[in-house]
Amino acid sequence: MIRIGCISDTHGYLHDRLIDFFYEVDEIWHAGDIGSVEVFGRLSEFKPLRAVSGNIDGAELRSLAPGNLRFDAEGLQVWLTHIGGYPGNYDREVKKSLLENPPGIFVCGHSHILKVIFDRKLNMLYLNPGAAGKSGFHSHMTALRFKIDKKEVYDMDVWKMNRR
Repeated sequence: MIRIGCISDTHGYLHDRLIDFFYEVDEIWHAGDIGSVEVFGRLSEFKPLRAVSGNIDGAELRSLAPGNLRFDAEGLQVWLTHIGGYPGNYDREVKKSLLENPPGIFVCGHSHILKVIFDRKLNMLYLNPGAAGKSGFHSHMTALRFKIDKKEVYDMDVWKMNRR
């Protein structure tokens, strides 16, 4: 069993209450637009970090975080990227690969909109943790926390905080 903290779109900001929410996770997945090397460093010093770069991330962050990550978590193939679209409207850059080789969990960010959807067509769990930072049009900062055990995802919790 592994406990995951899942975030995106920090844009250089990391709230202390988010760190508290992730206190008992085993690793953190960041779906891009990290925004600063300082946020990357703080997260990676706190917990093991799997992160991808996003469209606002500069060369230094891109050297630390690739554009896409595929890995195994408790028997589930996971694909972590920044711009992915959503079920029924996947981004053209990922759609072909999703159709040819769908993961068990597809995690993306970019939209700043929290979404958790089981895509029946591709038999995969779609996660967008929304935006954990202050920058953007969203009214609340959000993140996800969940467990994976023997290919099962469960105990999903949402962190939600007014961004003001």
